[in-house]
Amino acid sequence: MPSAFPAALTVAAAASVVFHLRAERHGTRWQVYLFKPTTTALLVVVAALANSAHGARYQQAVVLGLACSLVGDALLMLPGDRFVPGLASFLVAHLAYLVAFSTGVPLDTAPGLAFPLAVAGFLLLRLLWPGLGRLRVPVVLYAATILLMLWRAWARRWTLPSPGATLAAAGATLFVLSDAILALNRFRRPVPSAQTLIMGTYVAAQALIAWSVGIP
Repeated sequence: MPSAFPAALTVAAAASVVFHLRAERHGTRWQVYLFKPTTTALLVVVAALANSAHGARYQQAVVLGLACSLVGDALLMLPGDRFVPGLASFLVAHLAYLVAFSTGVPLDTAPGLAFPLAVAGFLLLRLLWPGLGRLRVPVVLYAATILLMLWRAWARRWTLPSPGATLAAAGATLFVLSDAILALNRFRRPVPSAQTLIMGTYVAAQALIAWSVGIP
């Protein structure tokens, strides 16, 4: 596949997220329903059509993660509170990414990287705890899963240093940052320009993970 093709799809995804944020700002719901899932769908295609540099298992897991994220996007944008089903979709996405980032990397790799992530996760949950209410169990489960995913991404970067592994680790980091902003905005207090920050880091994260499939 020509390298210009995934680049064009990534540019299209970037344009789509701009239109989505504009629609959110102006309250144009039909455009939100169009452009939010379109952004992630384009990145699914980027990963699915790439010539995998890390084997079939890695590519399949990343594509599954992106597809589950697409389902999560659709659930969270619809009217009504579908936070828990959306959270479940993204939890499965992170499990898929965890499988991808563990490919070819022993499970006991870089255990020292897990400690600071656990501490950061604990501190964030402590900050959010009063506002979580009945969502405490699903949020804790989700937080543990996404931090495991981040640890495996950086363990892979540690063990197999390469541009592709670096992109995946950077993408995983941005995903955690996006979710942290979302959680603070929802459960703690409003964050200025929250939607722009959340979607900007989220799309960048997914794009980097999608691109990691075809980059050695």
